[in-house]
Amino acid sequence: MKYISTRNQNPSEGLVNSAEAIKRGLAPDGGLYMPCEIPSVSLDKIKELASLPYEERAAEILSLFLTDYDKKCIEDDCRAAYGAERFPGGAAPLVKVTDTHFSLELWHGPTCAFKDMALCIMPRLLSRALEMTGEKRRAHILVATSGDTGKAALEGYRDVDRIDITVFYPQDGVSPMQKRQMATQQGKNVKVYSVKGNFDDAQNGVKRIFSDKALAKKADEKGFFFSSANSINWGRLAPQIVYYFSAYADMLNSGEISLGEKINVCVPTGNFGNIFAAYIARKIGLPIDKMICASNSNRVLTDFINTGVYDRTREFYKTMSPSMDILISSNLERLLWLAAGPTATAEYMRALSENGRYEVPRDILSKIQSVFKGYSCDESETEKTLRETFNNLGYLADTHTSVAVGCYNKYLAETGDKTKTVVVSTASPYKFPYDVCRSIGKAPETDDPALLISTLEKLTDTKAPKSLTDTLSLPVRFTKVISPAEMENAVFD
Repeated sequence: MKYISTRNQNPSEGLVNSAEAIKRGLAPDGGLYMPCEIPSVSLDKIKELASLPYEERAAEILSLFLTDYDKKCIEDDCRAAYGAERFPGGAAPLVKVTDTHFSLELWHGPTCAFKDMALCIMPRLLSRALEMTGEKRRAHILVATSGDTGKAALEGYRDVDRIDITVFYPQDGVSPMQKRQMATQQGKNVKVYSVKGNFDDAQNGVKRIFSDKALAKKADEKGFFFSSANSINWGRLAPQIVYYFSAYADMLNSGEISLGEKINVCVPTGNFGNIFAAYIARKIGLPIDKMICASNSNRVLTDFINTGVYDRTREFYKTMSPSMDILISSNLERLLWLAAGPTATAEYMRALSENGRYEVPRDILSKIQSVFKGYSCDESETEKTLRETFNNLGYLADTHTSVAVGCYNKYLAETGDKTKTVVVSTASPYKFPYDVCRSIGKAPETDDPALLISTLEKLTDTKAPKSLTDTLSLPVRFTKVISPAEMENAVFD
């Protein structure tokens, strides 16, 4: 299977295999890689997946897209990535909350966020890609994070041979626990910087480094090249397709649905990668009907889905769901490529860069709206949803998951659609203990992560994940704060 850039208007040139696409991360023209062909999965194959453990489900789905990789190597990597050592309670368990609401918990990995589902295997895929492509240089991973990707990438790439990683996060745009997770990161090949500004400032800085040919030449002279662990990299996005198939398989096994019965999915998203993975699952054969895109107060995606206008020139809100505090949703480019083609996509991206906005025509918007529904929850709605979900249903959700639950409730009230719905739960509530405690009804008078965790445990009669409590005893290694203009020097420091 070959891959092409979303901005490539000459499909006879610039095609690469999956190993090269994963190694590069971003295409030379600034576009994102997509498979030239979309494979298909039959209902019989889905039935077969239901009889397999998660790691074998992952190997089956990934092998459809990574056709230049040896199938046995993929199987070995999936076993290592998703085994009991990394996911003690099993990867991606599905919890029934109501008769129509099923919570897909993607946070049982080493950093307690859904990014682990991809970043436990992505470093293995990249290491193999270096060998498969004959690459002699080191890979230097650059990551802009709104909170969870950074820690998951740091942990995934920690001390991996021939790979270094530098992570940038917004100075005041992550939770105290997220900050501590990154600041205490262990490993010889890791660096972490706090950036003045918001996530988009950090992300734009990383994109500038990627697109600067002089910096690429400088890196080459020093024996390394740049790559990405963000969901702009197909190696990050492809593993996310798996857990939607896994959720469907678990619903089959429990008797909640019959083979071929359609489900809905509701995904809290800022960068559009997680919900786009569900869209790819739908395109290759998973019976998904509607896809509910859940935004917080930074509702740029909700507005786009409802109006066809993408406008990042708006007020930026710092919210209790910081991983969604994003105004430039990179993965939306992939959906535009599928809906409108490369020429239009390149023009939309140019307009976004130069003017901060673009608008798609009515026919393209109709295609998108036939599948996607956009809703948002502001801070008060998120807080109310978190409290009522815990008090009335006995389910403790983090702030991001609560945005999704709130948006699902709005969809349910508006449409009356009783289709069984997988609501994606993206992080442990213990990653955001202050806001979870406050939402439930007891605002702690501290921002100390240890005291916050203890308070939440007592308040909810639940137990914090060990991987988070272990972080509290680690020494702080990274404290440096830089401006976006200093990011290039930091990489070469």
